[in-house]
Amino acid sequence: MQSKLNLRSTIATINWRNVLMVTFFHIAAIPIIYTFSWQNLAALLVGNWIVGSLGVGLGWHRLLTHRGFEAPKWLEYTLSIFATMSMQDSPNKWIATHRMHHKYVDTDLDPHSARSGFWWPQLGWVVWGKAQDHDQATLKKYIPDLLKDPIHRMISRFYLVPIAVSAVILFAIGGWSMVVWGVAARVVLGWHTTWFVNSLSHLYGNRPHETGDLSTNNWFVAILTFGEGWHNNHHAFPTSARHGLEWYQFDMNWIAIRIFEKLGWAKKIKLPDIKPIGTEIEQAA
Repeated sequence: MQSKLNLRSTIATINWRNVLMVTFFHIAAIPIIYTFSWQNLAALLVGNWIVGSLGVGLGWHRLLTHRGFEAPKWLEYTLSIFATMSMQDSPNKWIATHRMHHKYVDTDLDPHSARSGFWWPQLGWVVWGKAQDHDQATLKKYIPDLLKDPIHRMISRFYLVPIAVSAVILFAIGGWSMVVWGVAARVVLGWHTTWFVNSLSHLYGNRPHETGDLSTNNWFVAILTFGEGWHNNHHAFPTSARHGLEWYQFDMNWIAIRIFEKLGWAKKIKLPDIKPIGTEIEQAA
């Protein structure tokens, strides 16, 4: 009887929308096995840079979540639109979730705590429960700055449109095989490398800073995520726009921010000596 109750409870907490979405994209990516071409590979890699680096890493994470630098509104909106093609939910929900993660990191209130091991922060938190399905009260608490902006609200409302447009463009250029590589495979790659920050960069690597959590600097994740894997540095200095603090810690997203600075698109860039741990949510709010 107890085992039946546990099974029913487990089934009841499954987030079927997310299960179907994750399953669909993984199945849709299978044809990469027999559709290789250099053009398709380029669509995957360039798309992953645009979406994963410029969109998620710079736009949603360093700019909008932590306000590590200031940028013109047109750039904020553009980077956020790029990030929507990651299929990691709407920007409002993603940013609220990440601010919650920093507030409650590696505790029971952390949406993807690594205390239970690898699989929960890698995938379990996505397919079980509703960790990212925030109600309006939660959004008002964690992202009041974004809710005040009608363009950001619109981007969150229509966040599925950009990936559909990208699929049409890729189909026009290279047919269905390019859609497989540039949309399905890119989404799957982006999911797992982003989730590696939640899992591997809280379980494996070194901790030069005493942050009171499990965050680590993981060079492998840093390579895959354009610098986001220097995660212990990030948890020590959450508002810093630079994550790779040592000369050997390659941080592509930081290089992009410096290029934006040269172009006049990034200002008031915060570095590790600007703010102590734990003030980024209050500052953004």
